[in-house]
Amino acid sequence: RTAALKSTAFESGVSCTGEKVTIVGASGYIGKAVVRECVRRGYATRAVVRDASKVQGEPKFQGAVVVEADVTDPLLFSQPVFKKGEVDVVISCLASRSGIKSDSYAIDYQATLNSLEAAKAAGARHFVLLSAYCVAKPWLQFQFAKLKFEEALTAQSDMSYSIVRPTAFFKSVSGQFEVVDSGAPFVYFDLGGGRNAKCNPISEADLAVALIDTIADPAKKNFIWNLGGPDEGLTMVKQGEMLAEVLGKEPSQIAVPIGLFDVIINSLQWIADTFKSEKFENAAELGRIGKYYAVEDMLTTDPSEKFGSTTLLQHYQKIAVEGQEYDPYTTMFSSKKK
Repeated sequence: RTAALKSTAFESGVSCTGEKVTIVGASGYIGKAVVRECVRRGYATRAVVRDASKVQGEPKFQGAVVVEADVTDPLLFSQPVFKKGEVDVVISCLASRSGIKSDSYAIDYQATLNSLEAAKAAGARHFVLLSAYCVAKPWLQFQFAKLKFEEALTAQSDMSYSIVRPTAFFKSVSGQFEVVDSGAPFVYFDLGGGRNAKCNPISEADLAVALIDTIADPAKKNFIWNLGGPDEGLTMVKQGEMLAEVLGKEPSQIAVPIGLFDVIINSLQWIADTFKSEKFENAAELGRIGKYYAVEDMLTTDPSEKFGSTTLLQHYQKIAVEGQEYDPYTTMFSSKKK
């Protein structure tokens, strides 16, 4: 391994240390892209998934070894995928799907901690964490869970680390694509004074390059990297206009007062508190998640925190031709072309 890490000039999107890389959370939206980039870069790649049958035939896994393991198992370190000497770098793309408290602490914290302990037991030298830009201003359960793990990661000294905090994913700002395509208006949240939230999302391919870069880039050792795409700040209104333009529709938008969120959240929370209802507590948390992204800018402006070449407009142009796969947390309908 020492030979593999010999000093060479780092080049983004190209450099490869020749090490063995294990990716947990490999079957997710970003995880798949990371597996593909890891293989393309020349790393010996293991993709850890819960059910290998569900990714059978997945083109993005070509060239990788797919291994089944349960990351929620505290004894993950004892599973064959983390055999000592077989892992140099672990990349965690784990993330809770819903963002509710129980899921967040089970996945964003505990399962990721299990992966860290397994990496230590295997003798890995470096741990790469896919986190989120929004944890810098936390008031949601999944943010607190991610921060709790980040604290554990930065406090240990058995291996180096890189933490990558992307602003937003392209799929997160494509949820109304099918709505606009059907001729219905684009909905955005009015923050008053003509303001609405801005972001510079990053494509999954560009984010995957950045994550793999951290393995070989000495500047990213023990480093927290806030990361957005190449766009300037795009407001929700601008996103709606772009979608209409790409789809050849007349621009039509509806502004929803942000105060509506408070009415809904407060009502759900009152029911949750009054009747000790976890169901309504979770519903209130989902409401808070929606409000957070409606009021907070997911935007990087420092050139060192802008990465990649694919713009959101290019992404919209692509899915206008190819469609996008259904995701229950971001899209209302599938428009994937058959």
